[in-house]
Amino acid sequence: MVELTQTGIEGLDSILNGGIVTNSTTLVIGTPGAGKSILGLQFIYNGVEQFDERGIFLSFEENREDLAAAAESIGFDRWAEHVEAGDIKIYDKRRLLQENDFSDTLEVLLEDLGQDQYDRLVLDSLAMFELFFDDEGEHRTYLLKFTDILKQNGLTSLLTNEQSTVFPDTDIGLENFLTDGNIYLIQTPTESGVTRYVWVAKMRKQDIETDIYPMEITQGGIDVHDNASAFSMMNDSESPL
Repeated sequence: MVELTQTGIEGLDSILNGGIVTNSTTLVIGTPGAGKSILGLQFIYNGVEQFDERGIFLSFEENREDLAAAAESIGFDRWAEHVEAGDIKIYDKRRLLQENDFSDTLEVLLEDLGQDQYDRLVLDSLAMFELFFDDEGEHRTYLLKFTDILKQNGLTSLLTNEQSTVFPDTDIGLENFLTDGNIYLIQTPTESGVTRYVWVAKMRKQDIETDIYPMEITQGGIDVHDNASAFSMMNDSESPL
Protein backbone atom coordinates (compact mmCIF):
# COMPACT_ATOMS: atom_id res chain seq x y z
CA MET A 1 0.00 0.00 0.00
CA VAL A 2 1.30 3.45 -0.96
CA GLU A 3 1.92 5.78 1.98
CA LEU A 4 0.52 9.28 1.53
CA THR A 5 1.44 12.66 3.02
CA GLN A 6 -1.52 14.97 3.48
CA THR A 7 -1.09 18.58 2.43
CA GLY A 8 -3.67 19.68 5.00
CA ILE A 9 -5.58 21.47 2.22
CA GLU A 10 -8.80 19.49 2.35
CA GLY A 11 -9.93 20.02 -1.24
CA LEU A 12 -6.47 19.29 -2.65
CA ASP A 13 -6.09 16.13 -0.57
CA SER A 14 -9.48 15.03 -1.89
CA ILE A 15 -8.33 15.47 -5.49
CA LEU A 16 -5.21 13.49 -4.63
CA ASN A 17 -7.33 10.76 -2.98
CA GLY A 18 -5.59 11.21 0.34
CA GLY A 19 -2.45 13.25 -0.27
CA ILE A 20 0.91 13.26 -2.01
CA VAL A 21 2.91 10.04 -2.16
CA THR A 22 5.33 10.09 0.76
CA ASN A 23 9.00 10.49 -0.18
CA SER A 24 8.14 11.81 -3.64
CA THR A 25 8.96 15.03 -5.48
CA THR A 26 6.12 17.10 -6.92
CA LEU A 27 6.42 20.05 -9.27
CA VAL A 28 4.04 22.97 -8.62
CA ILE A 29 3.76 25.08 -11.77
CA GLY A 30 2.03 28.37 -12.47
CA THR A 31 2.29 31.90 -13.79
CA PRO A 32 3.42 34.68 -11.43
CA GLY A 33 0.81 35.31 -8.74
CA ALA A 34 -0.92 31.94 -9.18
CA GLY A 35 -0.23 30.90 -5.56
CA LYS A 36 2.82 28.63 -5.83
CA SER A 37 4.71 30.13 -2.89
CA ILE A 38 1.56 30.21 -0.77
CA LEU A 39 0.96 26.52 -1.46
CA GLY A 40 4.55 25.82 -0.40
CA LEU A 41 4.23 27.82 2.81
CA GLN A 42 0.93 26.10 3.59
CA PHE A 43 2.35 22.63 2.95
CA ILE A 44 5.19 23.25 5.42
CA TYR A 45 3.03 25.03 8.00
CA ASN A 46 0.26 22.42 7.94
CA GLY A 47 2.86 19.71 8.34
CA VAL A 48 3.91 21.10 11.71
CA GLU A 49 0.49 22.27 12.88
CA GLN A 50 -1.61 19.28 11.86
CA PHE A 51 0.67 16.27 11.45
CA ASP A 52 3.70 16.82 13.69
CA GLU A 53 5.97 16.75 10.62
CA ARG A 54 8.96 19.07 10.48
CA GLY A 55 9.71 20.99 7.30
CA ILE A 56 12.45 22.75 5.34
CA PHE A 57 11.76 25.80 3.16
CA LEU A 58 14.36 26.76 0.55
CA SER A 59 13.74 30.18 -0.97
CA PHE A 60 15.92 31.51 -3.76
CA GLU A 61 13.70 34.59 -4.02
CA GLU A 62 12.93 35.86 -0.49
CA ASN A 63 14.76 36.47 2.78
CA ARG A 64 13.48 34.89 6.00
CA GLU A 65 11.84 38.10 7.21
CA ASP A 66 9.80 38.40 4.02
CA LEU A 67 8.80 34.74 4.25
CA ALA A 68 7.61 35.23 7.83
CA ALA A 69 5.63 38.33 6.83
CA ALA A 70 4.04 36.46 3.90
CA ALA A 71 3.12 33.49 6.10
CA GLU A 72 1.60 35.63 8.81
CA SER A 73 -0.30 37.80 6.30
CA ILE A 74 -2.36 34.79 5.20
CA GLY A 75 -3.03 33.51 8.69
CA PHE A 76 -0.09 31.26 9.52
CA ASP A 77 0.30 33.02 12.85
CA ARG A 78 2.70 30.55 14.47
CA TRP A 79 5.19 30.45 11.58
CA ALA A 80 7.91 32.40 13.44
CA GLU A 81 7.33 30.29 16.56
CA HIS A 82 7.87 27.07 14.60
CA VAL A 83 10.99 28.50 12.94
CA GLU A 84 12.44 29.48 16.30
CA ALA A 85 11.68 26.00 17.70
CA GLY A 86 13.48 24.37 14.75
CA ASP A 87 10.38 22.62 13.43
CA ILE A 88 10.58 24.76 10.29
CA LYS A 89 14.08 25.27 8.88
CA ILE A 90 14.61 28.22 6.53
CA TYR A 91 17.30 28.58 3.90
CA ASP A 92 16.67 31.99 2.39
CA LYS A 93 18.17 33.62 -0.68
CA ARG A 94 21.04 35.14 1.31
CA ARG A 95 22.12 31.70 2.52
CA LEU A 96 21.49 29.81 -0.72
CA LEU A 97 23.11 32.34 -3.05
CA GLN A 98 26.19 33.11 -0.96
CA GLU A 99 28.16 30.28 -2.58
CA ASN A 100 29.58 30.51 -6.09
CA ASP A 101 28.19 27.21 -7.35
CA PHE A 102 25.53 24.69 -6.45
CA SER A 103 28.04 22.08 -5.27
CA ASP A 104 28.97 24.33 -2.35
CA THR A 105 25.32 25.08 -1.59
CA LEU A 106 24.50 21.38 -1.73
CA GLU A 107 27.21 20.64 0.82
CA VAL A 108 25.61 23.13 3.23
CA LEU A 109 22.22 21.46 2.79
CA LEU A 110 23.57 17.94 3.17
CA GLU A 111 25.29 18.81 6.42
CA ASP A 112 22.01 19.90 7.99
CA LEU A 113 19.93 17.16 6.38
CA GLY A 114 22.23 14.58 7.89
CA GLN A 115 21.89 15.99 11.40
CA ASP A 116 18.16 16.57 11.75
CA GLN A 117 15.06 14.63 10.87
CA TYR A 118 12.67 16.46 8.58
CA ASP A 119 9.66 15.16 6.70
CA ARG A 120 8.76 17.87 4.18
CA LEU A 121 10.66 20.23 1.90
CA VAL A 122 9.74 23.10 -0.41
CA LEU A 123 12.09 24.65 -2.97
CA ASP A 124 10.88 28.02 -4.27
CA SER A 125 11.73 28.30 -7.11
CA LEU A 126 13.45 26.28 -9.82
CA ALA A 127 13.59 29.38 -12.02
CA MET A 128 16.21 30.83 -9.66
CA PHE A 129 17.81 27.40 -9.11
CA GLU A 130 18.68 27.34 -12.82
CA LEU A 131 20.90 30.42 -12.45
CA PHE A 132 23.60 28.23 -10.93
CA PHE A 133 24.21 26.41 -14.21
CA ASP A 134 25.82 27.32 -17.52
CA ASP A 135 23.95 24.83 -19.69
CA GLU A 136 20.94 22.52 -19.76
CA GLY A 137 23.04 19.38 -19.32
CA GLU A 138 24.55 20.59 -16.06
CA HIS A 139 21.13 21.76 -14.87
CA ARG A 140 19.61 18.33 -15.60
CA THR A 141 22.45 16.49 -13.84
CA TYR A 142 22.17 18.52 -10.65
CA LEU A 143 18.38 18.46 -10.63
CA LEU A 144 18.46 14.66 -10.81
CA LYS A 145 21.09 14.54 -8.09
CA PHE A 146 19.13 16.92 -5.89
CA THR A 147 15.83 15.03 -6.21
CA ASP A 148 17.64 11.78 -5.42
CA ILE A 149 19.10 13.35 -2.27
CA LEU A 150 15.67 14.50 -1.16
CA LYS A 151 14.30 10.96 -1.47
CA GLN A 152 17.33 9.42 0.24
CA ASN A 153 16.64 11.68 3.21
CA GLY A 154 12.98 10.66 3.36
CA LEU A 155 11.58 14.03 2.32
CA THR A 156 8.24 14.61 0.63
CA SER A 157 9.01 17.64 -1.52
CA LEU A 158 7.33 20.38 -3.53
CA LEU A 159 9.40 22.25 -6.13
CA THR A 160 7.83 25.39 -7.59
CA ASN A 161 8.49 26.68 -11.08
CA GLU A 162 7.38 29.62 -13.19
CA GLN A 163 5.17 29.03 -16.21
CA SER A 164 5.21 31.67 -18.91
CA THR A 165 1.92 30.76 -20.60
CA VAL A 166 -1.67 30.52 -19.38
CA PHE A 167 -2.21 27.11 -20.97
CA PRO A 168 -0.05 24.42 -19.29
CA ASP A 169 0.33 22.07 -22.27
CA THR A 170 2.11 24.77 -24.31
CA ASP A 171 4.95 25.26 -21.83
CA ILE A 172 6.34 21.87 -20.79
CA GLY A 173 9.87 21.90 -19.40
CA LEU A 174 12.47 19.37 -18.38
CA GLU A 175 11.38 19.42 -14.74
CA ASN A 176 7.94 18.02 -15.60
CA PHE A 177 9.53 14.74 -16.61
CA LEU A 178 11.99 14.46 -13.71
CA THR A 179 9.44 14.75 -10.90
CA ASP A 180 6.90 12.23 -9.59
CA GLY A 181 3.93 14.58 -9.84
CA ASN A 182 2.81 17.78 -11.53
CA ILE A 183 0.33 20.24 -10.02
CA TYR A 184 -0.66 23.25 -12.14
CA LEU A 185 -2.05 26.43 -10.59
CA ILE A 186 -3.96 28.29 -13.29
CA GLN A 187 -5.30 31.84 -13.18
CA THR A 188 -7.50 33.49 -15.79
CA PRO A 189 -8.50 37.17 -15.90
CA THR A 190 -12.17 38.07 -15.60
CA GLU A 191 -14.12 41.34 -15.53
CA SER A 192 -14.16 41.25 -11.73
CA GLY A 193 -10.55 40.16 -11.18
CA VAL A 194 -8.87 36.75 -11.44
CA THR A 195 -10.32 33.24 -11.32
CA ARG A 196 -7.97 30.52 -10.09
CA TYR A 197 -7.92 26.77 -10.70
CA VAL A 198 -5.83 23.77 -9.73
CA TRP A 199 -5.10 20.82 -12.02
CA VAL A 200 -3.26 17.71 -10.81
CA ALA A 201 -1.88 16.47 -14.12
CA LYS A 202 0.29 13.58 -12.92
CA MET A 203 1.02 11.60 -9.77
CA ARG A 204 2.99 8.40 -9.97
CA LYS A 205 1.87 5.41 -7.88
CA GLN A 206 -1.62 6.75 -7.16
CA ASP A 207 -5.04 7.35 -8.64
CA ILE A 208 -5.98 11.02 -8.84
CA GLU A 209 -8.82 13.24 -10.03
CA THR A 210 -7.59 14.86 -13.24
CA ASP A 211 -10.37 17.41 -13.68
CA ILE A 212 -9.63 21.11 -13.19
CA TYR A 213 -11.01 22.44 -9.90
CA PRO A 214 -11.61 26.04 -8.79
CA MET A 215 -9.51 27.41 -5.94
CA GLU A 216 -9.21 30.58 -3.90
CA ILE A 217 -6.48 32.26 -1.91
CA THR A 218 -8.05 33.37 1.37
CA GLN A 219 -7.08 34.35 4.88
CA GLY A 220 -5.88 30.91 5.91
CA GLY A 221 -4.27 29.96 2.61
CA ILE A 222 -5.50 28.07 -0.42
CA ASP A 223 -9.00 26.59 -0.59
CA VAL A 224 -9.84 24.09 -3.34
CA HIS A 225 -13.52 23.59 -4.22
CA ASP A 226 -14.92 20.28 -5.38
CA ASN A 227 -17.00 21.69 -8.23
CA ALA A 228 -17.29 24.84 -10.27
CA SER A 229 -20.99 25.48 -9.57
CA ALA A 230 -20.45 25.64 -5.80
CA PHE A 231 -17.58 28.03 -6.36
CA SER A 232 -19.70 30.30 -8.59
CA MET A 233 -22.63 30.38 -6.18
CA MET A 234 -20.35 31.24 -3.29
CA ASN A 235 -18.87 34.14 -5.25
CA ASP A 236 -22.34 35.37 -6.23
CA SER A 237 -23.43 35.34 -2.60
CA GLU A 238 -20.56 37.64 -1.72
CA SER A 239 -21.26 40.11 -4.50
CA PRO A 240 -23.15 43.32 -3.71
CA LEU A 241 -26.74 43.50 -4.96
